[in-house]
Amino acid sequence: MNVLWKLRYLLVSLTLVCIVQAHGDMNMDDSEDLSRPDIQFAGPRTFHWLCTVLFLLLLPSAVTCLTFAGKIYSAVVFQLVCGVYAILEAAVFRFKDNNGIENKTSRGTAWFLALWTWIAIFFGGLASGTNILVKNKKLNAFVSRTGESKIAYVHRALSFASVLAGWVKVCISPIAMFGFCRAGYTGQCVAHGIMGSSFILYGFIYALVLVIPWIRNSKSSYTQDYIDSWIMCLWGIVNTFTEHRWGKNWKMSEYEHTAMGVLWWSGGLIGIFLSRGGKRTFVPSLMIVFTGWAMSEHTQSSVISTKVHFLFGILLMSGGALRIVEIAFLLRDKRTLDKIQSFQYLPPFCLVCSGVLFMGANQEQLQLVLRFKAGHSSYSLLLISGAFLVYLWILLCLEFYLHLVHASEEGLFYGYSSISNENSETEFELDDAIQENQSGSVEPERGDD
Repeated sequence: MNVLWKLRYLLVSLTLVCIVQAHGDMNMDDSEDLSRPDIQFAGPRTFHWLCTVLFLLLLPSAVTCLTFAGKIYSAVVFQLVCGVYAILEAAVFRFKDNNGIENKTSRGTAWFLALWTWIAIFFGGLASGTNILVKNKKLNAFVSRTGESKIAYVHRALSFASVLAGWVKVCISPIAMFGFCRAGYTGQCVAHGIMGSSFILYGFIYALVLVIPWIRNSKSSYTQDYIDSWIMCLWGIVNTFTEHRWGKNWKMSEYEHTAMGVLWWSGGLIGIFLSRGGKRTFVPSLMIVFTGWAMSEHTQSSVISTKVHFLFGILLMSGGALRIVEIAFLLRDKRTLDKIQSFQYLPPFCLVCSGVLFMGANQEQLQLVLRFKAGHSSYSLLLISGAFLVYLWILLCLEFYLHLVHASEEGLFYGYSSISNENSETEFELDDAIQENQSGSVEPERGDD
């Protein structure tokens, strides 16, 4: 009960902070002089984008689950479908704006994804022993010399990377169709895309460690906090020395990003120290809290941008704070519990949601929202809805992988088999009990006639 009260106090405090900040500035951006965007061929463009989501992101995700579960032949069959669409995407289909122009990044990503997918198909064919490839003497010798297991690992890595490339393509395509993030805005869009995607990937890693039982119950000498601290420390060092060219005048943004880099490597060092020897620590989560606070205080040139950045920061702080609560009060410095608690799904979602919000908080995209005469609340709810779908996609992939692994180990109908075994065991126990009662029963003595 004490833990529940602490959780309630934490959530109430975060809610009050949100309410105070939300009512602190009620001004809105003036969008009267902004013209409504002229969208041409909205139906075909939307259908094209949905096909890209299906064949270059969702289906490759299922293929990756199949490869990691050892179903290489089935993975290659579905990957061929993705490869055919990737070629059509690169050679025929276009994400053009109203002027008939598609930016170079979207075009280059399409060709890269097509090439990468077919390379993955090639290695998958070698790993699965496809006759067309294995009949070649040189390829057969290469497989024998390298080993099918190593080639299967290469195929897994290529398949997972194709999902990441598909994510980039899915996110870049609407930008290409609306014709923004060009010229001076390119750098900001790239920064928002990379940082937002990194938070989504971090949420995926949280969910991966939570859902996959042999990772969650691992007895290795390194905890997730130890690995997180190392990654944050190294990333902080890179961020410290790449955000500003030494010897030149400092800009406000350079101060902020460099200070954040110093925060990450200094916090990463103490996190490494405290989590050595398989111990849990709060430091990586605390650094996420400070990062979220810095982002929430990052004043923008427009009101809508400031409010979206604030919501992003609040969700990021919530993810870090809830993670501390999970480690300190729910797990009590242990690595895992016997069963996954519903509360444990919340910190990864906060990270995924904050990443989606940050990806949608670049300047030109928010100007597009104002041109549609929409407000920050409706736009934020739309992004949060997208975060729910992204998180669902992550959890479905993980559960699908678990189902494939269990099906490989225990048979396709492992769930039905276990239920049948339980029922049969119960029936046998009942039969044994009846037989014992019958054998142990004594007929009552008959009285004298």
